[in-house]
Order: sequence, then C-alpha cells, then structure tokens
Amino acid sequence: MGATSRSPAEGGVRVSAVSKHFGAVHAVRGVDLDIAAGELFGLIGHNGAGKTTLMRMLLGLISPDAGELIVAGCDTRSARFRDTRRRIGYLPENVALYDNLDARETLRFFGRLKRADANPDEILARVGLLHAAHRPVREYSKGMRQRLGFAQALLGKPAILFLDEPTSGLDPEGIAEFYDTLAGLRADGVTMVLCSHILAEIEQRVDRLAIMAAGSVQACGSVQALREAVDMPLRCRLTVAAAQRPLVSGALQPLPGLRMHERDDGFDLELPRSLKMSLVALVAAQGDTVADMNFHETPLEQLFFHYAERAHA
Repeated sequence: MGATSRSPAEGGVRVSAVSKHFGAVHAVRGVDLDIAAGELFGLIGHNGAGKTTLMRMLLGLISPDAGELIVAGCDTRSARFRDTRRRIGYLPENVALYDNLDARETLRFFGRLKRADANPDEILARVGLLHAAHRPVREYSKGMRQRLGFAQALLGKPAILFLDEPTSGLDPEGIAEFYDTLAGLRADGVTMVLCSHILAEIEQRVDRLAIMAAGSVQACGSVQALREAVDMPLRCRLTVAAAQRPLVSGALQPLPGLRMHERDDGFDLELPRSLKMSLVALVAAQGDTVADMNFHETPLEQLFFHYAERAHA
C-alpha cells in the first residue's frame, strides 16, 4: 500500500451494518466494510449483487434503510455531507457529457458546479487529453469520453474517488496509463473504491477487495488472503525431457493429493497449497532433470465464482 498523507477521518470509508431494499427487493443486506485512507479497494460482484446501490449510498444519493456510512469522517445523511462531497470524485459507468462543449469548457463547467479551482490543461494532460482539449465532445471516441469523465472526477483534488467500471472503452495503453495515474494518487493518500467486471485487470492492482453476492459481502481481503482462505489447489507446470519423466514422476508420487497430467514438454501438477515447499524440495533434489518450474495461482475469477456460488447455495 502506498504512503498516505491523510488520516482515516479525512480520507477513509466505514460501512456499518448497512441495508437497503426497494419494495420486496433487498439490494444490500447488512454490509460492513472498513476502507483505510490511501487504499485502492476493489468491489466486485455479478450484476444485481448490490455494488451500484452501495456506491450510490456512499455518494449520499440515496439513504440506507439501516446502518451507517461514514465517508471522509462524515455521515452521508448529515447536513455537513454536502460540503464533504466536494472532496469526493466520482466516475460513473456511463459518463454523461455535453456534446457541444470542448474538454476545457467541460472541466470549467463541472468545476463551477463543484466549486473547485482547477487548471483544466493540467488535468487534461494527466489523463492524456491535452492534445484534444479544443475539440467538441461529440467528436470524441468512447475511450476519450471515458478519459474526460475521469478528468472531471479529479476536479478539486479529491480525498476519495469512487470509480465504476473506469476502464470501459479504453485501449490497453489507456488502461495502463489509467492505473499509473491511480498509483500516483494512492501515493498522495487518495482513497479509491473501484468497481470492475474485468477481474484479471484489477487482480494485481488492488490492495484489498470485497466480493459481493445477493446483496452481501461474501469475502473481504487481499487476493492472496482470499486464496488461502478457501485453500484451492495450487497448480504447477514442470518442463521435463521425455527420457527423464519416469524418474521425476516416481520422485513426486509420495506427495499426498498430487494430481499429475503429462503433456508434450513435461507435467501439469495440481496439489494442496500446504505442500508447495515439499514440492519445491523434491523438484530441487532432481537437479538438472527438471528444466523449468512455474507456479500458477488461482485466478481472481475462479475465487469470485467460488464465493458467488456459495452465496446462492
């Protein structure tokens, strides 16, 4: 986690026993979350899991039926939250912009609404749009609109950013630049809550994440902590010459729970996570017989399916 320059009261988020229903639909059920200042926090879940409803409550757009939400030290239902909201940036999934304004005019317009003093060119340069600052938004591609939406979220140097599917429409270069910007913001102590369906994209980038299903948080922690909590099998690929495979196979057989599948250039292994170092020791004892060894951790997508299925069991 990056160094922070704000205290939790200034930049943190706390969600305590929050619930929200719409008629017979229970969109959010007893959610508890504690997000530290300066943390890049992921919020993932299938459509209808409650993510958007939770984010709307964190923004103060709707009130919870039960529980408490504290954002930057302020209750979202208090009269003071109107002022606090000026220190919050929000990038919605579908960015609504005015087609006849150019980028500079767009940022000046939203800056006045937010009462934020800002240099439009400085922010546009940060999101890679300075070259198109004079062009009307109607000429922008989807990716450029997404960049401009991110630029408006950065107005006023927010203490907290809420980002809903923020890389929608961005090309690979744009995605890399976006996360580079987030890394800089995190180093400055900005708290970020990011919703995304692109799990492989956020897997190595968030500090922690929460998996939501059926309106509840099913699991919360770092990706590695979630892997260890469910004790999913560890996968390993060994590169072994054909002549040496009987020797290697025999050496590994004593490992309990080991599954071994031979392929063209070696073996694919699956074994309990607790036996990782035992496997390493046995492979090391084979010397040059094993040409290469690669471990493959359980992908975030598989963890998500595990927790989501458990919620509906």
